[in-house]
Amino acid sequence: MPNSAPQTSEKSLSEHDLVAAVKEAQKQAYAPYSNFPVGAVIRTAGGQIYSGCNVENASYPEGTCAEAGAIANMVMHGGRDIAEIYVIGNGDGLVSPCGGCRQRIREFSNPNTTIHICGPEGVRKVITISELLPYSFGPEHLVPKQAG
Repeated sequence: MPNSAPQTSEKSLSEHDLVAAVKEAQKQAYAPYSNFPVGAVIRTAGGQIYSGCNVENASYPEGTCAEAGAIANMVMHGGRDIAEIYVIGNGDGLVSPCGGCRQRIREFSNPNTTIHICGPEGVRKVITISELLPYSFGPEHLVPKQAG
């Protein structure tokens, strides 16, 4: 399953496989302060798989989210297009991406990019980035105007 290097040509992975992969990513989390491990797995439009986990720090604001780690992994390996992302956390409620990660996901998404919010039992909710972050600001807002 996915680790620091991408798996290529993984369009055939099922939801079950991706849930297993996000659970493996969650196991790698470094969360000694919150005891709240989170994992994330991205599948790009081309089928590549990238994973990440949260990494805490004794100086709390310096930690990183699982989604940010998976996105950094994707970008490092040349990926730029999130087709879907799986995010897992423990607890009874939905563990959806934080506000900052919603914006990070949006940067590499299209309106139909799906976010699979998972718990220990599997997928709890599937939502598009447009539903998760309505009226969002994105790269297209920064396109320079043509002289004319």
